[in-house]
Amino acid sequence: MEHLERCAWALRGTLVRAAVRRYLPWALVASMLAGSLLKELSPLPESYLSNKRNVFNVYFVKVAWAWTFCLLLPFITLTNYHLTGKAGLVLRRLSTLLVGTAIWYVGTAVFANIEHYTGSCYQSPALEGVRKEHQSKQQCHGEGGFWHGFDISGHSFLLTFCVLMIVEEMAVLHELRTDRSHWLHTAVTTLGVALGLLTFIWVWMFLCTAVYFHNLSQKVFGTLFGLLGWYGTYGCWYLKSFSPGLPPQSSSLNLKQDGYKK
Repeated sequence: MEHLERCAWALRGTLVRAAVRRYLPWALVASMLAGSLLKELSPLPESYLSNKRNVFNVYFVKVAWAWTFCLLLPFITLTNYHLTGKAGLVLRRLSTLLVGTAIWYVGTAVFANIEHYTGSCYQSPALEGVRKEHQSKQQCHGEGGFWHGFDISGHSFLLTFCVLMIVEEMAVLHELRTDRSHWLHTAVTTLGVALGLLTFIWVWMFLCTAVYFHNLSQKVFGTLFGLLGWYGTYGCWYLKSFSPGLPPQSSSLNLKQDGYKK
């Protein structure tokens, strides 16, 4: 438990700080651009992380929203109920996960359609010999072809959104005070550390995507859509009364409004 407490203390000094929430979106954009330029100008040698079948990609990134959803669900429930004591408000706040699910679903569906309508089936990865008889990616791959279209980076999109959403929700730890001997303290501390570690994995895999996969324009669009999903909710809609609302904090609405105005 002592090691867990130390991890929690370190996370409070990093991810929970207001300055991190303010500058993290810019840091993600800057790292995406820097990684993309590195990929174009001086590609890194292949490594374990450049293999799409690496354990982080297969068991974490491919199901990034499931990990984020499953950890935020109990975290939001416990912290928001402890701070407000209102079950109705907790249910309202949990609807942020439904909104996030809709953003994930719509985003990936839109990207898939863009790749479909801008793509063609080729005989080889060198884009030689168009197979006009195959009109879909699934049909093309099923017949041994190679589909090439404008493939917006779903990793850049989803990891950006997940990182920013987790950091926004973890802001409640500034307000939370629990008895160390109480089970709630152990539960929230464990969930907070798990979310913090998950955030670092998402950021690391976001960087790996920047330096190993997709081209610059595909990553730019993916990252921008992730930022749009975050800002459209936490920066705009959640400031309104007819919304899931922001995490409960002292004067949170005023502070949030002032922060975004700056």
